[in-house]
Amino acid sequence: MASSRPGASLRGYLALSLVWLVVLGVTALFLRRPATQPVEILPPPSPSAQPRPPATPSATPAPLRVDVAGAVQNPAVYRLTPGSIVADAIAAAGGPASDAEMDRLNKALPLTDGMQVYVPRRGGESPPPVTQPPAAIAGSGAAAAEAPPAPVNINTATPQELDVLPGIGPALAQRIIAGRPYSRTEDLLRVAGIGQTVFDKLKPHITVQ
Repeated sequence: MASSRPGASLRGYLALSLVWLVVLGVTALFLRRPATQPVEILPPPSPSAQPRPPATPSATPAPLRVDVAGAVQNPAVYRLTPGSIVADAIAAAGGPASDAEMDRLNKALPLTDGMQVYVPRRGGESPPPVTQPPAAIAGSGAAAAEAPPAPVNINTATPQELDVLPGIGPALAQRIIAGRPYSRTEDLLRVAGIGQTVFDKLKPHITVQ
């Protein structure tokens, strides 16, 4: 019985050593494995964080350059805002003079760049001729720059037909109608506001029947 004890002790020692070797091997293997990186979940970007396209600046309309002449307080070239009308141009020039014939003006006519607004004086003075732009004279009714396609019968014409004649506005059209009948075109000279200069421009476009 005494001879078997050293062998048993040796086997126990070997078994214990084997267990320690296994433990050390497992530990070394675990320590050599790379550390697992944690998974980070990012929230979606908020709408406000999205880059916004640069705002396109809106073009500023250029001012209108209008020549105000004739019977006004301060004749000159004025810069007016887009959308202005003849009345605004006259106001910019200090208003009409005391001898202005305002009834011959279409004060609601829209202005264009380079236009001339000529305020006639009492006594039959007509606006001077201008060439740029074509519809530069504002004082001859709604269609002052358009010649009528055929002579207008001043004894039967409507106010609208008379209004398109050169130098004739709504007020003069009513005076022409009130002075009917006419035996000849020269009879228009007796209408207040129609002088020889105005009549000379009217003559190619009117007739009597």
